[in-house]
Amino acid sequence: MAAAVSFDLERAWRVDPRVPMRPEPFGALLYHFGTRRLSFLKNQTVLAVVRSLADHPSARAACLASGVAEAELPAYTRALAALADSKMISERMPT
Repeated sequence: MAAAVSFDLERAWRVDPRVPMRPEPFGALLYHFGTRRLSFLKNQTVLAVVRSLADHPSARAACLASGVAEAELPAYTRALAALADSKMISERMPT
């Protein structure tokens, strides 16, 4: 089994420019045109977090702004780590 990317909530992240998001009732579909991988976002909150990553100085700030409670952060960290591992999101330089 491949090792997951280490995900740091304190860093700035963004959706890869080659990844369009298609909202769905359950969350969203993401397709990476470079890697040809498909990912599913399983709820509207994780979709809100991913959509807002580029608008916040850190993934933690994006989570909190999207209504994620502190107690839920470990689950969202795992979800974001999986997206980073599949290259759907990547680190960006803070602005």
